[in-house]
Formats: sequence, structure tokens, C-alpha cells
Amino acid sequence: MPKLRKYYALIVFLACLPLQAQPNVVFILVDDLGYMDIGANNPGTFYETPNVDRLAASGVRFTNGYAANPVCSPTRYSIMTGKYPSRTNATNFFSGARPGKFRPAELYDRMDLEEVTIAECFQAAGYTTAFFGKWHLGPTEEFWPEKQGFDINVGGFSRGAPPGGYFSPYKNPRLKDGPEGEHLTERLTNEVLSTLERVKEDPFFIYLSYYTVHTPLQAPNELVEKYRRKATRLGLDEGEDFGPEEQVLPGGRPRRVRLVQDHAVYAAMVETMDKSVGRIMQKLEALGLSEDTIICFTGDNGGLSTSEGSPTSNLPLRGGKGWLYEGGIREPFIISHPSSIKPAVEDTPVCSIDFYPTLIELAGIDPIQGVMNDGVSLTPVLLGEDKLSGRDLFWHYPHYSNQGGFPGGVLRRGDFKLVERFEDGALHLYNLATDLSEQTDIKEQHPQLVASMRTSLHEWYREVDAKFLRAKPDGPQPWRPDGK
Repeated sequence: MPKLRKYYALIVFLACLPLQAQPNVVFILVDDLGYMDIGANNPGTFYETPNVDRLAASGVRFTNGYAANPVCSPTRYSIMTGKYPSRTNATNFFSGARPGKFRPAELYDRMDLEEVTIAECFQAAGYTTAFFGKWHLGPTEEFWPEKQGFDINVGGFSRGAPPGGYFSPYKNPRLKDGPEGEHLTERLTNEVLSTLERVKEDPFFIYLSYYTVHTPLQAPNELVEKYRRKATRLGLDEGEDFGPEEQVLPGGRPRRVRLVQDHAVYAAMVETMDKSVGRIMQKLEALGLSEDTIICFTGDNGGLSTSEGSPTSNLPLRGGKGWLYEGGIREPFIISHPSSIKPAVEDTPVCSIDFYPTLIELAGIDPIQGVMNDGVSLTPVLLGEDKLSGRDLFWHYPHYSNQGGFPGGVLRRGDFKLVERFEDGALHLYNLATDLSEQTDIKEQHPQLVASMRTSLHEWYREVDAKFLRAKPDGPQPWRPDGK
């Protein structure tokens, strides 16, 4: 293992030599943030996100931006490696093994040290690399950020939710406790600001992975009260928050879906995040770094709307976290770089696997020989040169989600989205251009398209060696794409 790591390090060092002036990078990942949770995507949102909206207006906002998976760890893996998580069976949140009618597929619960992460590439190219917040990419310290290319790690370890909640003491082995009542989101932002002061003279790659807006739902009292008053003023606390139980896995527990954004605590959590993003932007401006700092902003899966308090609504998107519908995988997706990218709104479908090759190219770093990415560089799109037409995007989730989602696979081709259920192989086809809510299955009207997309999806399963549901002891055999 040590020799192998040294070999990879040498490859990275030789391949990642910069070709031009090195822009800084700040990557902001918000846990469980829904597509409809920011004003730039949803002007009617209950939440207040002026700073994220300002960031969106300064760069390219993708209206068809996706997470590679409907839950957290796999998407985080995809950002770090540029690969589909199905290639290593990292297809659920690490430790997720909920059974349903069948047993879930095998789950690999770590990002191997042999993976050449985006942080390792930037590190070898002379960047100071720093990680802040939620990691959730390995079960033990051996797999934490310091071993995956980060010079600095503040708050990143094995757990998904903040173990001590959002107020100090944090119970986090990579984050010292602050004064009583200190808020975690503000603390992580303070750590980023102090790091910017220390590293401002050299190029830096900062990866800020907020724990918010993941449960537990906790926020400063004064902000919670602000949104309770707002809900009352708007009359949002007078109606029914939840709709009919229509998004139900056959044989599963009914899941009611939130229809209205009016959860005061969740709104306060969103605002603490937004204010923190604003503080980082202001700091970059004060340091004279804003023009040549790339800022990326996204989430790891859709908003939580069918479980654990169901604090947000993703409507008109169907479903939410844990679901393969648009509400579970479509994300805020923003890339800003004032010195090279003109502000635009872009409808090209893109995915979290694309951040790795995009940032490498924007930074003028040569691709690493022998290290593959499933993603593509979005630089032509960002510069207004190409729409990347004709590319299929894939999803593979062979698990029963904690939020009620079903095991399945997805292919998006142009405006069309094919959904395949893994319990029985049932297929559904939606046209997202005319049916964003995925309410009308049109597979009967397009048999040839369904056949073509199904063939491509199954070929991709074979390419990535995708795993599928397993039978319970003495139980029936689940569906298999190869019919075996």
C-alpha cells in the first residue's frame, strides 16, 4: 500500500504541473439542500438566500444540475473522484443497509486511498488544500481528509449528521468545541475565513462541506422566531402542509409529501448557510481575490420532503432525498469565476461527476494520465462555446432509502428520463420538458425510444459492474437486467 500511494503521488506530481496562472478554488457543498430552496431557482421560495442568489448571478447557474445519487456519500465520492459511485459499489450513504422486499445490493463503505482525488491533484500542483465540515467517506481515520489530499481538515470524519448537533459542544474529533451556544455553521465559516487570511499569498483549494441543512433541525432562536412570524404573516401556517400519500413504494410504508415551504427552523438553517456564503464572498473581495477565485456551489442530494420531519417542499419536482425522481437528484449547481466566466443561465444537463474535470481544466492543470473520469469538463459550456449535446447521464441506486425511495436505475437523454425499478424491472418514461413533475408515464407512446434507452442503461450497468438487489434467505429472486 505505501509503495502504491507513492506511485500515485508521483503520477499526480508530474501530471498536475500548472500550465498558466493558478486561480483559487472555493467549493461549497450544502448537505440535503433542495433545488427549490434557493431564490435563484425559485423566486417564490419561503427561504431567504440573497447571497447565494448573488453568487448565481455572478456566474453560470445550471437549471439541470444533478447529484450523482439521491443520498449523500455516493455524491461526495463522485465529486472527489469524478466517477460514478457504482464503479466501486459506493451506492448508498456509508452504513446504509435497510432491507425491503429484497436485500439491498452490496455496499462498499469507503473511498479507497488508491483513488486520486481532486484534492490530491490540486495539492500536487502547488495548492494549499483545506477541508471543512462533513466528510462521510470512510469508516476510520485512515480514510479521512488528511489521507485524501487535504493539508488541513477541520471537522471532517466518519459521521454524516453532526454528532453533537449544531451547537457546541460538537463531539467532533476534528473540531474543537467553541463557547457554549456557538453555532456550527458559523464556526465552520469562521475557520474558512481565518484560513483564507493565512493562505492568501498562495493558490488554495478550499472545500467547504456544510453539515447544514441536514437533521437534526436546529438553528438560532432569533432566526427561528423570524420565520415563524413570516409564516404567520403570509398565512402559511393556516393550511395543510402535506399532500396525499401518492409516492409510495409498493408494499412499503406510506410517505406523505410536504407541499409547502414554511418550516421555520429549516428556513433559519438555510439563512445561516446563506449568510455564511456571503461572508466568504465578502472576505474574498476584501483580500482582492474575488476576481480570480472559482466558486462552486451545490448540494449532495435533493431536499428532505418525505421523512425525518419532512422540512422542505421540492414542488413542482417530485419526491426528495432518497428518491430517483427529480426532487431527489436535481440540485443547485453554480460555477462562478469573474475573470473568465460570463454570467449566464444554462439548461445543459450536468452532474456532480463533472466538477473534477471542469476544475482541473479551469485551473490549467493537465489531466492525470491513467486516471479516468466519468465526468466531462464543462469549460466549453461555461465559456458559451458548446452545449455538450448528446450525452446520456446515469443513476443507479440498488437500495431502499430511509426516506421511502425505491431501488432503481435512471437514464436521462435530452428531455427524456427513463426510470427502471429494480424489484420487478418495470419501466417509466417522462418528458421533463413538458412534465417536470413526472406525473405522466409516456412509455407506451415511445416504444422504440424506451427500448433504445433501456439498452443503453443496461450497457452502462455492465460497464460499471453495477450490483443489484439480493434475495432474502428462502425468498424469491429479485429481477436482474440480464434476466438471470
